[in-house]
Amino acid sequence: MERVALTSDLLMSRNSMLADAGNRSSAALPRFDRKTLRGAFGRFATGLTVVTAASEDGPVGITANSFSSVSLDPPLVLWSIARSSRRFAAFADASFQAIHILGADQMDLSRRFFHDGRDFTGLGTSSGIGDVPLIDGALARLECEIVRRVDCGDHLVLIGEVRAMETGDGEPLVFSAGRYGILAAFVT
Repeated sequence: MERVALTSDLLMSRNSMLADAGNRSSAALPRFDRKTLRGAFGRFATGLTVVTAASEDGPVGITANSFSSVSLDPPLVLWSIARSSRRFAAFADASFQAIHILGADQMDLSRRFFHDGRDFTGLGTSSGIGDVPLIDGALARLECEIVRRVDCGDHLVLIGEVRAMETGDGEPLVFSAGRYGILAAFVT
């Protein structure tokens, strides 16, 4: 395992970091090589989603693995989008979005919306709350109203309150270290 360490002038005890969290200047924050940091983050296995919205230019979709549940009461979820994404404005401005949790057999759908956010050709779709495009066949589909936007570094975190949902059966599509996978078995 390769270890990337902070320089000695940037090391702080856990307690001092917590005490100074609100007062640290950006000069005191560690800087990591983006490729190495992305590789470390990629070690965390996630599920995959396709998020859709209605935009001025028509329906738009994007593959995202940054999805997370937040709260059961009220029912809140989040996902984040890079400010550098060509689809940033469409999602940052959308009041309603649908999050499609992908199944193990939907790798092609994930790849489609990773590359092209406008290609809904041949997909079974319907219109959801706020005219959001709903794609048929996901393991779960959550129709959300965006209730909060949080600036976080080079991403925007979108927090949505679930207004409608649908679930199906199947195994999830998994993503880790830049590769797709499926779960072989769950441990009980």
